[in-house]
Amino acid sequence: MEWFAAPDYEIARQVLQRGVAAIYLIAFLSTAAQFPALLGERGLLPVPRLLAARPKALGPTLFRWRYSDSLLRVVAGTGAASAVLLVLGVPQAGPPELPAIAFLAIWLLYLSIVNVGQTFYGFGWETLLLEAGFLVAFLGSHSQAPPTTVLLAIVWLVFRLEFGAGLIKMRGDRVWRDLTALYYHHETQPMPNPVSRFAHLLPKPVHKLEVIGNHVAQLVVPFLLFLPQPIATIAAAVVILTQGWLVVSGNFAWLNAITIVLAFAAVGDSALAAVLPVPADLGQDAPLPPHWLTITLAVSLLVLVLSWWPAKNLVSRHQLMNASFNRWHLVNTYGAFGSVTRTRYEVVVEGSAEERPTEEGWREYLFRGKPSEVSRMPRQFAPYHLRLDWLMWFLPLGSDDRWFVAFLHKLLLADRPTLRLLRRDPFDGAPPRWLRARLFRYRFTTRKEKGRTGDWWVREPVRTVVRPVRLEDFGDAPQRVEPGGRPA
Repeated sequence: MEWFAAPDYEIARQVLQRGVAAIYLIAFLSTAAQFPALLGERGLLPVPRLLAARPKALGPTLFRWRYSDSLLRVVAGTGAASAVLLVLGVPQAGPPELPAIAFLAIWLLYLSIVNVGQTFYGFGWETLLLEAGFLVAFLGSHSQAPPTTVLLAIVWLVFRLEFGAGLIKMRGDRVWRDLTALYYHHETQPMPNPVSRFAHLLPKPVHKLEVIGNHVAQLVVPFLLFLPQPIATIAAAVVILTQGWLVVSGNFAWLNAITIVLAFAAVGDSALAAVLPVPADLGQDAPLPPHWLTITLAVSLLVLVLSWWPAKNLVSRHQLMNASFNRWHLVNTYGAFGSVTRTRYEVVVEGSAEERPTEEGWREYLFRGKPSEVSRMPRQFAPYHLRLDWLMWFLPLGSDDRWFVAFLHKLLLADRPTLRLLRRDPFDGAPPRWLRARLFRYRFTTRKEKGRTGDWWVREPVRTVVRPVRLEDFGDAPQRVEPGGRPA
């Protein structure tokens, strides 16, 4: 039974447990700060309305029978406190059941949030965090070696994450096949960061090399994660380095950070000790207790059974990009950027305090992360997740706009929780008389343009997407926006 213990993976366990817990901490803090304004009792898409409309369609959630903003804060606060203990390694100092209970608790708490989070929690990294939390729960404590089958289950997660992303790119958009995807991506990605413009202005041959490197990292390297050491560690290092470049050049919430953490499941202590000054014999030689061995084998068997659906999806011509096949968000399918937008469009929201607005009287609401003023350098926010800013990027692509109509309504009411999601309210808490929304085309400035003006962006107006509206134009529950028109 020695094969079921992996004493050479103690560093991997430490990174996995503490790293995943740290990302849960960020997720719970993000929820506490943003959820009430987005989805709370008086939010843009109120959870009580969702519970009244279709309670049977929801997955497992503590809010099925009752939701309140105070209960949400208790859930987020409890999850954050538990995550802090796991980051500090407190439960890991006890028997293997203790960290398992702590991780399963934060998994269930966050599952409750995601299953009522609607479009604001519809991102692939929410599901990824849930699956990671569940699997890491069974790595045990410092008293014995981590179970081999659980480490393999986490490597299988990294494989699905990377290989699935590689396949969806090759199947989804010709720019990945002709190696031109990064002519556009750094500029049109949802939320650029300070390095994105520099990356965009790299020579086109370098962009093509980036795409080739991406294909190797996502279509070839994932298979090497299952090979013996030191090959598995080298493969994990490639994943970590390529994900690190994405951290440096973009703002993808915790997607890249958690992928880096999970890749450590393939990193062996002895292989790492060959290149870094770390002990090669950190692991425990104590055998796994029989009851813990039984539990971890049962979990591993569950993962194996549930793997049928994502494995089938990987070989399907109609591959799903980010999807769960069960309500518990376990053993999912992943992918990113199956298509690349060629032009960046941004919806700009403006208000006016004038009774009869003049063009000079319109003032712009400014967001924390999404591009706005042409002179402002993009900021780094990841691994923190700005959900409102992300959905603003999807808006010009034709996503569900019910939340946006509610957002406009809240701005006309000068709703304080909503205004706190923004970087600047041009009316300092007073309600505007009018609102409108306009579509702009954005692009990064060239080196010559930036040297002359100091600006990071050039923007051009395209059209009006919401004509000027007043509070009186809104019904009790506006449902959508007519293209270029008023709420209906």
